[in-house]
Amino acid sequence: MSLTMFVREDSTQYIHHDQLFKQLIHTFFTEFLEVFFPDVHEHIDFSTIKPLSEEMFTDLLEGESRRADIIIETKLKGQDTMIIIHVEPQSYGQSNFHERMYHYFSLLYNKYRKPILPIAIFSYNENRYERNKFTIEFPFFHVLTFQFLMLELRKMNWRDYIYTNNPVVAA
Repeated sequence: MSLTMFVREDSTQYIHHDQLFKQLIHTFFTEFLEVFFPDVHEHIDFSTIKPLSEEMFTDLLEGESRRADIIIETKLKGQDTMIIIHVEPQSYGQSNFHERMYHYFSLLYNKYRKPILPIAIFSYNENRYERNKFTIEFPFFHVLTFQFLMLELRKMNWRDYIYTNNPVVAA
């Protein structure tokens, strides 16, 4: 269950996986949560969903800029508190991805001061072990454990979804 790189007939330019997922999830956000994160889906008030603009973050030490791809503001059912759902598609292996998710989380929290639910979608073609936890600790003190939800498409069996009409599954 993965999207592959596509070659345009008139050129050798590639369309990046992450951009395809971004468009798909923005269009079918409710369906995405329904099929892959049903526990989250049952608690979201979908009448309050508001996409926020992409956030550009610059790493001053590394000198590179990155975008937090999908940022949705919404409420939980029966609550007045707004929350942020951050979805980050990742189509290639990156050893420090779990740390990058923490950076996005902390920057988004500093900007919005709202609870944030982070989700990563891994769509690369090889099987990999991905960490969904970033920890800061010392031998004498545990400072922080940050976790995020993750969806590893390569490890999923497409047969489990064959009888669903969900458009995200079809993609």
